[in-house]
This record gives sequence, C-alpha cells and structure tokens, in this order.
Amino acid sequence: MNKIMTKLSKSMYSYYFLIPIGIIYFVLFLLPTAMSFFFSMTWWTLQEWKFIGFDNYVSFFQESSLSIGFKNTFIFAVVTCGLKVVLGLLLGVFLCSKLRTKDYLRSIVFFPVLLSTIAVGIAFSSLMHPSQGLINTTLSAIGLVGPDWLGNTSIALLSVALVDVWKGLGVATVIYIAGIMSIPTHYYEAVEIDGGNSWRKFWHITLPLSRPAMNSVIILAFIGGLRSFDLVWVMTKGGPGFTTDLIASIIYKQYSAGFYGLATAGNVILFLFVAVLAFPLYRYLTRNEVDL
Repeated sequence: MNKIMTKLSKSMYSYYFLIPIGIIYFVLFLLPTAMSFFFSMTWWTLQEWKFIGFDNYVSFFQESSLSIGFKNTFIFAVVTCGLKVVLGLLLGVFLCSKLRTKDYLRSIVFFPVLLSTIAVGIAFSSLMHPSQGLINTTLSAIGLVGPDWLGNTSIALLSVALVDVWKGLGVATVIYIAGIMSIPTHYYEAVEIDGGNSWRKFWHITLPLSRPAMNSVIILAFIGGLRSFDLVWVMTKGGPGFTTDLIASIIYKQYSAGFYGLATAGNVILFLFVAVLAFPLYRYLTRNEVDL
C-alpha cells in the first residue's frame, strides 16, 4: 500500500506546479466568465441586482441597429483580415529577401503596432477631415477632389478598416517573417538546381510551407476584427447614423446608458458569435497544415 501511495505521489508531483496557474486562470477567466453569464440574466447596478431570466437577450435582439451591427462587424473582420493576410505575406517575402536595409524596414513596418489605438484614431480623424485634412488637401493640390472619408455612408466603414490594417499589419508581417525564415534553405537550392526562378520559389516553396504562419494571421486578424471597438469608436462613434456601428459599439452604448444587464447579455452574445465563427475556421485551416 505504501509503495502504491509513493508511486501515486510521484506521478502527481509534476501536476502540483499547475496549481498556481490553475488558480490564476480560474480567478481571472473562468470565474468572470461564469459571472458574466449569470449577470446577463439580471437587472443590476453597482448596488443591487434582480434576476429576470432571458429578458435581456430578448431586448438585445430587438435593438433596431443590431442587424446593421452584425453585418458591419462581419464585413469589417473580413476586409481587415483579408488585407492583413495578403499584404503581410507580400511584406514578409520582401523583408526576407537580400536587402541591406531589411532590419531597418522591418522596424518601420512594425512601428504602428506600438502606437496607441486611441492616438491613431485621433490622428487619422484629423488626416481624413473632408476640408482641412492632409489627405484631401494633398489630393486638391494635384487636381483631385477627395471624398468625406468618415462622413460618407458608402466608404466610412472601409476608411476605418484601412486604418486598422495600417496599424495591425506589422504583427502579420512579423508572423510571416518568422514562418518564412523557418523554411530550410535547401528547398530553395533544389528549385535553383532545377532552373526555377523567384516566382517558382514563392509558389512552390514559400507559399505552401508558410501555411502555418498564414493560418495564425487569419485567425488572429479575423478574431481581432470581430472584437474591434476602440478604433471605430474614436474615429466615427458608429456614425454617420449607424453605418459604422459594430456589435461592440452597440454594447458600449448600452453600458453608457446604464443598461448594464442588457450590455452584459450583449457581451455574451458577442462571445458566442466570435466562437461560432472562429472555432470552425480554425479547425478548417489547421487540418491540412504542411509540416517541415
């Protein structure tokens, strides 16, 4: 019996080191998540609460701008994700070439990531001003009439999406660079021996073997787009009208109006919305990854 207990104790020894991180994970993630689900079914303030069941969910789905919010959130996520995937790959390939200044260029590409999102939003709001902004002023100098980037209902969401791509492209590029640099050089040497050019190297070596890096960029960029709030809120506050309202900005408006239970239900719905889209996408992307 003592031998059995000794072996069991030794086998459990390594798991004891997981206890501290398990406690932290429970306190910072599992407990708040469970509380969010509970309080989403209550009417609550900072002093009191009352259980009301699924009334908050019913009220949230009755929001007049909710359908627009879902559509805008999905469009925003697809546009920003697509541009980051394509532009990040092109920049990654370019910055892995034999450039003398590639280290300097890499730092320039990554620099926007270090900037505050609020500061970026304020700066680009000024740059995109229809009459006094630098962008339209420059276009006027060469004889072109610039649009109202953030006031035109047709292009306001796309304008904010382009700013988001500018700010987040550095992360995608760094991931691609890491993936491309991990490809063994003898694969490229084999293509050269067969008389292959740079395009064949990219198409037959770089593109398929950087698939894990591409999958990471797609997942991170897509989830980030679905959860976006701060940049859109700083630049447009969901306007003009509801044309740039995202699910997160609708939730924030409910919090600001004091409907805390309703906003909590919105957060739960946003969590489920992201999970329903992200998990199947992750499974689809990772099932055919190429191993080096």
